[in-house]
Amino acid sequence: MKEETNIMPKHTILLVDDEAAIRDMLSIALDAAGYNVLQAENAQQAHAIIIDRHPDLVLLDWMMPGTTGLELLRRLKRDELTEKVPVIMLTAKAEEDSKISGLDAGADDYIAKPFSPRELISRVKAVLRRIGREDLKDPIHVGQMVFDPIGHRVNIGGQPINLGPTEYRLLQFFLTHQERVYSRDQILDYVWGGNVYLDERTVDVHIRRLRKAISVAGHDNYVQTVRGAGYRFSTQLTTA
Repeated sequence: MKEETNIMPKHTILLVDDEAAIRDMLSIALDAAGYNVLQAENAQQAHAIIIDRHPDLVLLDWMMPGTTGLELLRRLKRDELTEKVPVIMLTAKAEEDSKISGLDAGADDYIAKPFSPRELISRVKAVLRRIGREDLKDPIHVGQMVFDPIGHRVNIGGQPINLGPTEYRLLQFFLTHQERVYSRDQILDYVWGGNVYLDERTVDVHIRRLRKAISVAGHDNYVQTVRGAGYRFSTQLTTA
């Protein structure tokens, strides 16, 4: 786990809940998963932290004394300074109408209590991964390759490259994380969202497919195997 947190950029998560025991339990789980954790016990504290610290994601309890989580969510989405902060609602309200109210107010996801820390981490990863893809707007140029995230197109030397959805996400990951070695587990977390039911060898299969697809003009050589460690995307075509 230490290797992962040293290599991967740490996201900051703001945890908002009026119950200290819940905050502490979830904080331990988030910290173990490699996240920086901030805490707030009410909406007022949370809003101040969001303005001052700009967390990457907010875990927001619905039912809190005073200003509710839903009211804070609506406030965040009305303000252009905070409207893009991703929010996952945490609530004991499992009714469909409550879920729709939260999502309509701008929540990125909704988790009904009780839930396991494992489920929470998976939801956090999924939202951060989605937001990361949305933030990527400018084309990336590597060699003769052009990766266009807005048009969802890849071409090499003007030739369109057909990629499956997984190979597309894998290439996007490599292009935005160049010149570093990532283990299969780390790639699974980034590209598949930490799905524990997938075998590490799934990565190898999709790496082979990606290499085959981008083999035009030798671009497959950029996806390098680092023996005993994992994979690296590098334009420096040297032996690891």
